[in-house]
Amino acid sequence: MSSPPFATTAAPAPKTMQPSPPRTPTRCLPWRSAKVQDQHRAKLAIVYVRQSSPHQVLEHRESRELQYALADHAVALGWPKERVLVIDEDQGQSAKTAEDRVGFQRLVAEVTMSHVGLVLGLEVSRLARSNQDWHQLFERCAFFQTLLADQEGVYDASDPNDRLILGLKGMMSEVELITMRNRLQRGKLHKAERGELFTAAPLGYVRLPGGGIAFDPDEQVRSVVRLIFAKFQELGSVYGVFRYLLRERIEVGMRARRDPHKGQVAWRRPALPTLFAMLHNPTYAGAYAFGRQCQDPRLRATGQSKTGVRSVPMEQWKVLIRDHVPAYIAWERFLENQTRLRQNRLSNASAGVPRSGAALLSGLLVCGTCGARMHVTYRRSGTAYYNCVRHLARGTERTCHGLQARVVDDLVAAQVLRALTPAALAVSAQAVAERQQEHARLEQHWRQRLERARYEAERAQRQYHAVEPENRLVARTLEKAWEQALQAETRLREDHDRCTRTGPQPLSATERAKIRALAEDIPALWQSATTTAADRKEIVRCLVERVVAQVRHDSERTAVTIHWQGGCRTEHEVLRAVSRFEYVEGFDRLLQRIVALRGQGETAAQIAQALNREGYRTPKKRGDYTEASVRRLVSKCGLIERGQRGEPLGRHEWRLAGLARKLRVAPWKLRAWTAQGWLHGRQTQPEGTWIVWADHHEIERLTQLRARSQRGVRAHPKKLITPKKQRTN
Repeated sequence: MSSPPFATTAAPAPKTMQPSPPRTPTRCLPWRSAKVQDQHRAKLAIVYVRQSSPHQVLEHRESRELQYALADHAVALGWPKERVLVIDEDQGQSAKTAEDRVGFQRLVAEVTMSHVGLVLGLEVSRLARSNQDWHQLFERCAFFQTLLADQEGVYDASDPNDRLILGLKGMMSEVELITMRNRLQRGKLHKAERGELFTAAPLGYVRLPGGGIAFDPDEQVRSVVRLIFAKFQELGSVYGVFRYLLRERIEVGMRARRDPHKGQVAWRRPALPTLFAMLHNPTYAGAYAFGRQCQDPRLRATGQSKTGVRSVPMEQWKVLIRDHVPAYIAWERFLENQTRLRQNRLSNASAGVPRSGAALLSGLLVCGTCGARMHVTYRRSGTAYYNCVRHLARGTERTCHGLQARVVDDLVAAQVLRALTPAALAVSAQAVAERQQEHARLEQHWRQRLERARYEAERAQRQYHAVEPENRLVARTLEKAWEQALQAETRLREDHDRCTRTGPQPLSATERAKIRALAEDIPALWQSATTTAADRKEIVRCLVERVVAQVRHDSERTAVTIHWQGGCRTEHEVLRAVSRFEYVEGFDRLLQRIVALRGQGETAAQIAQALNREGYRTPKKRGDYTEASVRRLVSKCGLIERGQRGEPLGRHEWRLAGLARKLRVAPWKLRAWTAQGWLHGRQTQPEGTWIVWADHHEIERLTQLRARSQRGVRAHPKKLITPKKQRTN
């Protein structure tokens, strides 16, 4: 049968809907948002990329890719691709502060300049982990109409609801960081309390596979560490140890902590920070310590420290376990070293390290008036002077005075030598023992260096012989290394021979006898040219704790109290130089004696001889009385009666000062003209005042002479320098 003419074609059966392939859910920004306006798209869209540590940058690649993919979301929100700026300078930086984050500071600057319409971050924690930094950013975004966006949505910082959400997000981000940090700190402290937390092994130690530390297996490394502590006990100064190591060309062995030479010993020139770290580290005394340093934000805020790390006192350490690790020194020695290091810092509580200046009591002399340590100054002549400067620091009037160093130094030196005399035999024995010990230390060090160089040369030789001769590509390199090792060994042997000739030698019987003789004559050893000022100061500090000087400005007598080590003290008195005759003891008696001698018709020179013969002292204590000093004293103290001082002048006679005023010339110039014979003059006795003769003709001549002298002319006509014959009537 044919189909009906009007039959319609049957509709095809509906197709079965096939389920779409499952898609991996992703957390991304909405493709459109009503908050994004044209005014926002007219500005930049900034994508901020950050990860907290270098480890995250290398290992957490998915997080990094998600952050960079935010640039595509900005394009989907309507920004042209060329108007999307990615800031990723803060890779490997923590967000707990904005101080070191250059990228975040750049972002804030761009927002402040109203260049940004949208800021995108994977989450709030990428932008900031601090409420302060976070609120600073979104407050500026609200002011400059900049939108914020993360993986949850787009936010308008000027909208109340969005501000609430942004504030909560910032708060949660900061709490999350604090929680993680506290959890890690508690874990570290718990491990440290068991003495098992070791971040790195100090110099002279190695890390064990189980987590502890042990002595370095290299014998030379250990011997250098022991040498450093022994020399500090002997010299008492880190700088002294440093100079000794440089002088003897002793290097320290450090094991590399990073590839490609991790674990290998590298010999390096000693450095002061390394020596300070060793002497302050309790590990060398066998103690485990945790919490020796702490973070102090005030140090970074004030610019005192770049890291903000400061050391804390021992009593504030969180963990201290004694006898926990192998020790190079005893715990008592470590405490003594800390005390000595504190004393080496000059302050009101410590004397400081002995220096090379001539003043024997620098750092030890204390002002008896205010209790401050007296400072040392050196005059142009090289003489030392102790002075109290407390008034300069406090801005008050001066109440304390100083004195010459030689006066009190001689007293203390005499007392110290007196105390050392009974110990002469012990001093000689100790000197011999130290000399022999020094020679043994250096010889052992050189022997170890030579042994290491010999091993390196033999090792290079074995490597060269182990390669096939036909493999010239490798053989040439090994041959060169062998040759370099042999050259290094040869240079080291030459250095050893040179050091053996110039360094300390074993003492002979004659030298030992000489040391004993010098020790028995301690004053001669003290004054020897080979004994330096620092050596003398070191000896004094072994016996003397401090010296107190009670200086009175109106007296030449100074009370000195020596406080010896161990609590004993002795009282003394010294005579110091003073600035005025009135401060000399027995000044009234001195004046009476001068008046008596003058009444007997004695001249100034004869009076000076009599005063010296009878034991009178000058104020400056710089020798005996002279004719000039007697005249100054007579004139200054007014020992001449007014009638005698105004001795009648003859006709045309002038006192030197009066004629100087008349001619408008300096008195010293008239005195010089008198000495050269250009002017008539005479000197009275005993006061020594000058009286010159000049009539009106002489005054006219002297006026012309003065005019030529003022123009710098040295050669004068004979008529100007020849005085007129003096008339006696």
